[in-house]
Amino acid sequence: MNHLNDRQKQAVLTIDCPLLVLAGAGSGKTSVITEKIAYLIQDCGYKARNIAALTFTNKSAREMKERVRKIVKGRASHGLIVSTFHNLGLNIIRKELAYLGLRKGFTLFDQQDAHSLIKNIVQSEFVDQDEHIAAFQNMISSWKNDLGEPITAMSKAKDSLEQMGAAVFDKYDSALKAYNAVDFDDLIRLPVQLFHKHEDVLKKWQKKIRYLLVDEYQDTNISQYILVKMLVGARNRFTVVGDDDQSIYSWRGARPENLVKLSEDFPDLEIIKLEQNYRSTSLILNAANNVIGHNPHVFEKRLWSQQDGGEMITIMQCKNDEAEAEWIASQIIFQKINRGLKFSDFAILYRGNHQARVLEFKLKHHQIPYKLNGGQSFFGKSEIKDVMSYLRLLINSDDNSAFLRIVNTPRREIGPVTIEKLNHFAEQNDMGLFESAKHDHIKSYIGGVSGERLHRFATWVAKTEQKLHTMDNPIQGIKEMLADIQYEVYLQSDSTTPDAAQKRMKNVWQLVDNIDYMFKKNAEEMKDGEDELSISDAITKLMMRDMMERQEDEDEEEAVQLMTLHASKGLEFPHVYLIGLEEELLPHRNSIENDDIEEERRLMYVGITRAKKVLTISYTAQRKQFGEVIDCVPSRFLEELPQEDVTWKGAGQSTKESNKKTGIEALAGLQALFDDC
Repeated sequence: MNHLNDRQKQAVLTIDCPLLVLAGAGSGKTSVITEKIAYLIQDCGYKARNIAALTFTNKSAREMKERVRKIVKGRASHGLIVSTFHNLGLNIIRKELAYLGLRKGFTLFDQQDAHSLIKNIVQSEFVDQDEHIAAFQNMISSWKNDLGEPITAMSKAKDSLEQMGAAVFDKYDSALKAYNAVDFDDLIRLPVQLFHKHEDVLKKWQKKIRYLLVDEYQDTNISQYILVKMLVGARNRFTVVGDDDQSIYSWRGARPENLVKLSEDFPDLEIIKLEQNYRSTSLILNAANNVIGHNPHVFEKRLWSQQDGGEMITIMQCKNDEAEAEWIASQIIFQKINRGLKFSDFAILYRGNHQARVLEFKLKHHQIPYKLNGGQSFFGKSEIKDVMSYLRLLINSDDNSAFLRIVNTPRREIGPVTIEKLNHFAEQNDMGLFESAKHDHIKSYIGGVSGERLHRFATWVAKTEQKLHTMDNPIQGIKEMLADIQYEVYLQSDSTTPDAAQKRMKNVWQLVDNIDYMFKKNAEEMKDGEDELSISDAITKLMMRDMMERQEDEDEEEAVQLMTLHASKGLEFPHVYLIGLEEELLPHRNSIENDDIEEERRLMYVGITRAKKVLTISYTAQRKQFGEVIDCVPSRFLEELPQEDVTWKGAGQSTKESNKKTGIEALAGLQALFDDC
């Protein structure tokens, strides 16, 4: 622990009472957590299998586990639980199926699956309410995060829309049970409900987890807070690390007040503040402190650094969003050449994804490579959705959503009229779609060639399911399934070019390889007492990984990084461009209307503290929105910056002259490079 400062060491060594570590941005919290895990194992007599560390992304969990293994050598670290909240919830559900009314092979619905199910419910039960589908989905997610049930949602509904949402919630909840499925929010909700009802099960998990560590605690919602409280029990041996100034996820249920609630629920709670920042210059930290100082605080802290001074913060006013993008592109070229930097040293941060469009155009024009954070996920690709739907149906015959996706993919000439008749048969007989399709009477009920095709498909699925679960090598079974349906041939007819078809099939083989890897990895972990992984477990874990890593990408590309402020949390870059500092953009219009400026200010704070060396801020006099040009008002956050540390440029004038000047300077820099050769 020689590399830790005094407060970090104190946080590591405090184990006899509940501990809250208030860790400011860039203060080395991951080092504290990993060193503490090592200390618990090597010096305090804890077995690794009795320690759990929870975070919010798989990427963070992997990094944490690797860092522990570098400190704790050999088998001493085996069995350590380092996972996301939702992965822990999934493991609890897997091991306690009998108590939850679920059957083995249950399906995990992602957001798209949930949306489709809610859409079907709304369209069949509620006339002309399609415009509210997204709102209903958000309501249901919020109610589940607050541990609500449909009946309580109905009783607390504030208006007719919420009453309808509660009714949809009721139908949705029933449908999930009928499909033997859970959604993402259930992964926390169900374990909490289980522990409330079955004290013996709770005690078993409390005995298993003797010390609990939680990262990014300010991002926990109500159900996560209660899960932590239940797991630590009366022993109260835990460390939670968080920063109330970086709580930016209230829209998905995060409650920064959970930090304050700890003091109420655990009177002997000790609080340690980590305020020394190892990332940014003092000047950047002074700006961050000034801005966040305008928010009310229960816990006061102020970031500081041993890095003296730093470059002045540039604030550039541009004529419009095109001029803003043009200026940033030219600045990146200039800075890269003059300072000998890489494109990956630069990041452009913005409030909304729509701001990236004009940036992409300008970066392409200047041949600047860039990486757009927030592209389509691997599991969002149509070919992966297809194959995963086949696998989902094979492990859970009640998965109607999967059945509907694959029944005519590849094309089997099973049309919508046939599916409608199948739906009627399923409703009349209280059965799932797949069970109905393979029923002896379905051919006569539907009639003709369509009934025969449908029954033939269902029979094939049933045989494939049996083969997949009885083969010594289920991976070979998956490959045979793909050959049976001639999926590669289907992609060739469904793709625009042969190269596109080849790339899509390559994605499918990558999926198969991932499943194969999970089986092999599990075979090694079984030596440490892990359960044997079934084909259904492997598929569920893959879906879980994708849902947690939707926007995580480990490629270290030589490219400028483009991302939203929300996506930038936890990252750092030498040069940061923070754009669009205008009222109704940052702070966002919705936050202004809802009088919720504090979270927008925390978002600004997060953006500032991503910068290690140079921070540049821009805003425009005019911006194009929805095809119209609107006049912009500078963000109030600009006034909250320490003016002695800021250089203002532009002042509403055209940036042509400044761009020309920058170009001349860049050319001079290039000439200097050639002269040195």
